[in-house]
Amino acid sequence: MRSTIVREEEVEITAMRAQGPGGQNVNKVSTAIHLRFDIRRSSLPEDVKERLLALPGRRVTKDGVLVIKAQSARSQEQNKAAAMERLQDLVTEAAQVQAPRRPTKPTRASKRRRLQDKAERSEVKAGRAKVQE
Repeated sequence: MRSTIVREEEVEITAMRAQGPGGQNVNKVSTAIHLRFDIRRSSLPEDVKERLLALPGRRVTKDGVLVIKAQSARSQEQNKAAAMERLQDLVTEAAQVQAPRRPTKPTRASKRRRLQDKAERSEVKAGRAKVQE
């Protein structure tokens, strides 16, 4: 198994003031964490890098940098751990190769049931027509 563990030296972490409610603590303490991970420069395997770069949304910049912001906890250490955990979860998910979907054909019995239901429905609708004299 290839290594898909993110090394801490490949991650740039910046502390800043959190947004939203929290009173005096939010206004004076830099507890929010802004994590930046340069996907192209990382030591991850190429196929994992490609899947990370293809992530939907605005988390990955045009330069190939994955940005994660953590500000839910009151301490900087907890937010840093949460951001690193979210990054590791994304990398682990990108490392798993999805099996290609193989379309299946309907069974003979399901085709028969569909046609039977269709015929019954047709009879119900035909019974609603005006009676010919």
